[in-house]
Amino acid sequence: MMVIVDTGCANLASVRFAIERLGVTPVISQDADVIANADKLIVPGVGTAHFAMQALAERGLIEVIQNAQQPTLGICLGMQMLGERSSEGDVATLGVIPMTSDKLQSGDLPLPHMGWNQIYFDKAHPLFDGIDNGAWVYFVHSYAMPVGDYTLAKSEYGQAFSAVIGKNHFYGMQFHPEKSGAVGAKLLQNFLEKV
Repeated sequence: MMVIVDTGCANLASVRFAIERLGVTPVISQDADVIANADKLIVPGVGTAHFAMQALAERGLIEVIQNAQQPTLGICLGMQMLGERSSEGDVATLGVIPMTSDKLQSGDLPLPHMGWNQIYFDKAHPLFDGIDNGAWVYFVHSYAMPVGDYTLAKSEYGQAFSAVIGKNHFYGMQFHPEKSGAVGAKLLQNFLEKV
């Protein structure tokens, strides 16, 4: 059973449709028991870290996600929420991956970073099966995690930043795979089938 955690954000439907296109019917839920018994979890996010963490707290889902034993994928803000802290509102996040999110130092480039950009990975990983190094995906964000020990793929927009992260069974994608065409669909399929 694939469960999309109802974080109260706006992109729940587009994530659901993307999963349905892969032949899987996901459940959107904020029920702790449903989430705890899922085979795979997706934590989507749009908006601010403070709002998203507040929504999770109100739904009683912070510890449920922190204690998840199944493969869990954070998308966009959902990825940032897997870290320890976001400087967006200076808020503590879920803390399952020891990374922090800070405002992109984009130089003369406008924020948010919005549009297609390439991702690069140094090592093979099941998430990247069938994905070309330098593949194009769709981003919308102003905050990002730096490149570090848990970076699986990186991108660049004024500075290098983590595009995909992973630790144990927790993964994050800073971009929107549900808006990234065939590459995004393959990444989601790999998450469903290979991790």
